[in-house]
Amino acid sequence: MVLDMYCSHILLSVLVLIISPSFAVSESGYGGWPAMRKKPSQSKAGNGKTKKNPPNIVFILVDDLGFNDVGYHGEGGSVLQTPTIDRLAMKGVRLENYYVQPSCTPTRSQLMTGRYQIHTGMQHDNILHTSPHCLPPHEYTLAQALKSAGYSTHAVGKWHLGFCRQECLPTKRGFDSYLGIVLGTSNHFSYKKRAGRALYHNEAPVSSDIKKYSTLLYTERAEEVIRYHAGSSKPPLFLFVSYQSVHTPLQVPAEYEAQYSDKIPDTKRLKYAAMLSVVDEGVLNITRALRSNGLWKNTLLIFSTDNGGRPRAGGINWPLRGEKSSLWEGGVRGVGFIAGPVLPKSVRGTINTGLCHVSDWFPTLVRGVAKKRLNNIMPLDGVNVWRSISQGKPSPRKELLHNIDPLQSPAEWTETDERLWGRLDGLVFNATIRAAIRVGNWKLITGHAGPSKWTPPPESTTDVYRFVEEVSTRTCVRLFNVQTDPSEHYNMAASQPDVVGRLLARLAQFQASSVPAIDHSVKVTSTNFFNQTSKRQTVMPMPLVQLTGTWTTWMEDSPVH
Repeated sequence: MVLDMYCSHILLSVLVLIISPSFAVSESGYGGWPAMRKKPSQSKAGNGKTKKNPPNIVFILVDDLGFNDVGYHGEGGSVLQTPTIDRLAMKGVRLENYYVQPSCTPTRSQLMTGRYQIHTGMQHDNILHTSPHCLPPHEYTLAQALKSAGYSTHAVGKWHLGFCRQECLPTKRGFDSYLGIVLGTSNHFSYKKRAGRALYHNEAPVSSDIKKYSTLLYTERAEEVIRYHAGSSKPPLFLFVSYQSVHTPLQVPAEYEAQYSDKIPDTKRLKYAAMLSVVDEGVLNITRALRSNGLWKNTLLIFSTDNGGRPRAGGINWPLRGEKSSLWEGGVRGVGFIAGPVLPKSVRGTINTGLCHVSDWFPTLVRGVAKKRLNNIMPLDGVNVWRSISQGKPSPRKELLHNIDPLQSPAEWTETDERLWGRLDGLVFNATIRAAIRVGNWKLITGHAGPSKWTPPPESTTDVYRFVEEVSTRTCVRLFNVQTDPSEHYNMAASQPDVVGRLLARLAQFQASSVPAIDHSVKVTSTNFFNQTSKRQTVMPMPLVQLTGTWTTWMEDSPVH
């Protein structure tokens, strides 16, 4: 019976791809816009004046951008140039105590829900292209919240929050429209991964053979969205632009490489730099479109990376330690700023050093910017930092859980650990588990933290390579004061046992509130979690990809809860 239902769903998917008139998308157009849920005229206040819309919100997320790789952060010999990004950052509020997650899916899940991974089941790594899971359907998203506040909501670019069922797709999670890839990566020109295309328009894979470079395509789509919203009769706009760049594969139109051909001898770094130049140009074109269509004066623009860069793929986090997929600062401390005329003049051109996390955007944008009350939603871990950003007040965030990942292989409890901390089973939290927490200026890392090297720009002429001290790789407990030691050179755990004890206890409290982690990599059997892990799930059948030439949904939607 279950097999028959599964086969029927696969057959239906194939038929939809064959006969659906809305499936094809040309390079010159995107099949038109779905009907807006709201196209009201501006409401009138009691005095007869037009009531001003809440600010438009444009959120630009750049994939795998290294901390060192924007011009205003560049040091250690970096030659990368990002003039538009720099100009916006210098005229806005630069967030210099801003954190994201170590990789793609975790950051996106916390941005969209305002909730830590441990509370959504997404605490273990990225959703794979064959994974039978997605962001749990019961989670209320940022797009849904802004839609309830009267916003028109549109997503462009990389999704990477799952696509196994129709209910997982962006237009089922609060967005009015979507154009982008549903996977974590694809070819930047063909949008293919292995045998199938990953590009979607709304809820259908794109069948036509589009060859336009991803950053150019997504920028053009963003401009189209902006043009659509020109005019005073349109609702406020929430535009989420999630660039696929500068994530691998390292591909870029050849003309963008010329400016670095005589400056960067490293081939990967050169292509990475050229890819970032296209992103910078995209940001310029988006802001120009906002201005030319009369939206800029009432727009708030947020710029963020999704995680640290990966040196072997061109991204550099110098002088921070570590890289993408690690819990070191190089993996989680992000490039971020907020810009636009909506910012009060008193804070433009300033640096904000208040603690801020990607989960904070949910309450900050919904409650702080859109002035929508957060009623009847799941408990948030993010905090509203709008007063900190817009008025320079102290940040209300005092602690930050980077993650607790129970599915990551545990580290070895060494003789050094035993000597310093006693028996592992005597600790309030299992310190062999991959985890990290920040409380005040103290950061505690346990278990396998991930790649831990300090890597300068390869074009640097100075020998500034440094490697992890041997002792740091032999202990499960590492404590740093990230205010005085942001590059995490000095493990202070042995000299601060009381601080270690407090932070381990806090990790234990967070762990007690967590839900079961979803393993994205295999067929899963575990406890029930809203039908995501209640039985053995079916991974994406590759014959379906080969038959249809697309990464299509392949599972039934979950029951309504």
